[in-house]
Amino acid sequence: MIKEHGHSPQEITDRLSQGKKYSPLKDMIYGGIDGAVTTFAIVAGVEGAGLSHSIIVALGLANILADGFSMAASNYSGTKAELDDRKRIAQIEEAHIAHHPEGEREELRQILALRGLSGTVLDQATNAIAQSKEKWIGMMLTDEYGLARDDPHPTRAALATFIAFLMAGAVPLIPFVFGLPNPFTLSVYATLLTFFLIGAGKSRWSLSPWWRSGIETLVIGGMAALLAYGVGGLFHPG
Repeated sequence: MIKEHGHSPQEITDRLSQGKKYSPLKDMIYGGIDGAVTTFAIVAGVEGAGLSHSIIVALGLANILADGFSMAASNYSGTKAELDDRKRIAQIEEAHIAHHPEGEREELRQILALRGLSGTVLDQATNAIAQSKEKWIGMMLTDEYGLARDDPHPTRAALATFIAFLMAGAVPLIPFVFGLPNPFTLSVYATLLTFFLIGAGKSRWSLSPWWRSGIETLVIGGMAALLAYGVGGLFHPG
């Protein structure tokens, strides 16, 4: 459901002045699904190979920490690269404005024309935006290069990925850590439930019903888990 907000002049001013806030949605789903899949892959592989449960716990904990940190570091590096590239392009555009102002103004004019402006309004809008170098460059980044309007957040992205990985990745190990009866069966059900809950949770930001989004993620994660168990079974001593 679309969240409603006020439309009074003051409410609009307050809302727009806040800018676009960072959303950890993509990073958390990315980390959560991968954490559950990779940890269960170890659980299923070791179980399929008929090895002891102590090995499952040791390898699982090592995976949560090492792979979780690796994913967070990779996400940080990738997001940082996006931020650096954005800064590089902004510097290029700033140099273009300084050395080729008329050409850059014409680019700005054509961008605004593509947005539906024409005639006197187009000229006025071009002149108004060109008065602010920051807004001018921002529009070029968005419309000429296809970049997002706001800067990415490498540290926040990395933390969101790492925390989600730890939380979801711990689920398949819980029955083994606490020595519960039939730990592998419980691990299977707990992991599948985690996949479903991740999918159902992300439906809050999509048009899909919660149950459909949950089933979709459940199927994707379940296929990965089944593949891991099958590979582990190839090495079963019996």
